[in-house]
Amino acid sequence: MKSTGTGSVLRRLLRGTALVTLLGLTSCALLPGDRNHNDRPAVVVDTAGSFRPGLSVSIPDSLAADFTQLQPSLGGQVGLAIMPVGGGRMTIFGDWTSGIAWSTIKVPLAIAALRHDSDRRILEDAEAAITVSDNDAAEQLWQSLGDGLEAAQAVQDVIDEGGDSTTGVAGPRTRLDYTAFGQTEWTLANQVRFASRLPCLPQTSEVTALMSEITPEQSWGLGTLPGAAFKGGWGPDDDTGIYTVRQFGVVPTESGLVAVALAAQADSGTYDDATAMLSRLAVLLGRHLNELRGGSCTP
Repeated sequence: MKSTGTGSVLRRLLRGTALVTLLGLTSCALLPGDRNHNDRPAVVVDTAGSFRPGLSVSIPDSLAADFTQLQPSLGGQVGLAIMPVGGGRMTIFGDWTSGIAWSTIKVPLAIAALRHDSDRRILEDAEAAITVSDNDAAEQLWQSLGDGLEAAQAVQDVIDEGGDSTTGVAGPRTRLDYTAFGQTEWTLANQVRFASRLPCLPQTSEVTALMSEITPEQSWGLGTLPGAAFKGGWGPDDDTGIYTVRQFGVVPTESGLVAVALAAQADSGTYDDATAMLSRLAVLLGRHLNELRGGSCTP
């Protein structure tokens, strides 16, 4: 999964700015930047549906307490966001809040392409792009949507349907022949909001079903939880080589489905350590799933 460049929002791209690349295990990532870890609490609750750094902690359940105990031992920056499917209170844990989407953008891309494909010619490409994160297949999906700006708009429309009107998808190719969606910036809050609406959006059932068939090699993190439907993405910074690894999806609980988005950057900078961090977060989440309020799609 090769990638270089920087992310930008669709609205900037429509004014003619884009230099982005396809996602990849050996590619470059845009890091969220240096932060003062004392600037934000470890757990943030958002009842209004939008993330605001510095909002005071107001979640009383033991998941918050256990996360606070676990976080110092993880060896890096992590973020975990949860929200009931169908809408409700969003809770954000940790100090990682935003970064490159990497291959997680293949979910709205696949939805847009399948909606556009009345002849069902790209179903195999959608399957490969989601289940094994195949970049060539994702490129075929992108090209099926038209030129760069048409494809960007189609993917943006799907993201907007999920309640996120701020995430941007990059525009047309540059002379370096880079693909135009891999470096989209996607905040943890916007991603979990999208996940909370994903099962409820029209013509998404095929993609959500594919998210339940991820290859075992990519089934770290949420892939360790029974019944989870998810997609991961990863890539390193071009200057430091530090990997960002992230996932989002939905997980079943006794009270319904919970949307989850999570991300990690290990102090070691490695992909393996970052995926291990996500798996530890998933274990923590799994112990408290039945304490969380799930949801469902309303008619």
